[in-house]
Amino acid sequence: MKPQVICIPGSVAPAAQRYAALTTAVGHKADLHLKELEVYSGSVPPANYSIEMELAGLDRLADSLGLEHFHLVGYSGGGFVSLAYAATRPHRLVSLGLFEPAGIPGSRTEIEQTANRALEAQLRGLDGPDFMSAFVRLGLKPGVQPPPAPTSIPPEMRNRPAGISAMIRAFDAYPLDRALFMACTFPVYAGYGDLSDDYQLVKMQVLAGLFGDIHVQRYPGIHHFVSPDQIYTAAHAGELMGLWQRADEALAMQLAQQ
Repeated sequence: MKPQVICIPGSVAPAAQRYAALTTAVGHKADLHLKELEVYSGSVPPANYSIEMELAGLDRLADSLGLEHFHLVGYSGGGFVSLAYAATRPHRLVSLGLFEPAGIPGSRTEIEQTANRALEAQLRGLDGPDFMSAFVRLGLKPGVQPPPAPTSIPPEMRNRPAGISAMIRAFDAYPLDRALFMACTFPVYAGYGDLSDDYQLVKMQVLAGLFGDIHVQRYPGIHHFVSPDQIYTAAHAGELMGLWQRADEALAMQLAQQ
């Protein structure tokens, strides 16, 4: 049976766009099930939006697919959701693949708190193109040229600034004991780009201390907002494919021994 993988995008590009390159690279070897964020389930974010909504949406999708166990891949905001799911439902995951999660659930270290306060302060009061421009700029190392702003925004993506703001608030409001990560026995793969802001490296260092089986990969010349084909290259796709195959084999052995 092919690896069964649920992929969650970040708060900007929809899942089909975010994971197009990965689907092309491994779609013949794995079944990728793309999951949109619940924050975009309507024209505006739900008034009571929370991370719990995202976790429940993931449960619904997995249940509808008949997946008792599955691999989970998350990028940016989807990475935060994936980490929350991993901590609260570790029995369902075979592996976890991350690229630059927007944050790590649970009580932040001092350096995480400082970075998060700075982000919120610089985005406060902004909207529309001004918000998106600042959001992108803050995710890059100083001096790194941001990608050009789109000449037009599709109607279905005009709710992105509101969705991003709602997710940032939900991240802050989501309570989690980070000790839960210690019970995660599945393998984790986490990638980040060396042109992204320094906070990405901090998060990788924090993650390395939370999971017992984790491999962190630094990608040169890459940042958070490059095109998906620059992130999910053949090499990156190969790393994920290897992760899924090894994890599936380990799960099969574990189930056979029960």
